[in-house]
Amino acid sequence: QVQLVESGGGLVQPGGSLRLSCAASGFTFSRYSMSWYRQAPGKGRELVASISSGGGSTNYADSVKGRFTISRDNANNTVYLQMNSLKPEDTAVYYCNVVRTIMTYWGKGTLVTVSS
Repeated sequence: QVQLVESGGGLVQPGGSLRLSCAASGFTFSRYSMSWYRQAPGKGRELVASISSGGGSTNYADSVKGRFTISRDNANNTVYLQMNSLKPEDTAVYYCNVVRTIMTYWGKGTLVTVSS
């Protein structure tokens, strides 16, 4: 079965950096686009970044452009989110996502807290 396991979250000061990882299994990872979403306290889930199956195309939410970078390692079935210049408003649970045929799969998320 499809499994997505996020890691790398934690507490960081404003202006700091974190790198999130999502280890995928149960499907042919290299065939599918992957995405990162986030959900801040009291808000809905929003798309942060996505990457095509081969890694050649990426998209970002306006709020993170220039600060976050999504990448993937198809040999190791892992997608990453490098987050730089973090702001308090980036505080959220970050989720890995894949849409496979008609099914959408989510990981359990990793909490990122940006605070001094």
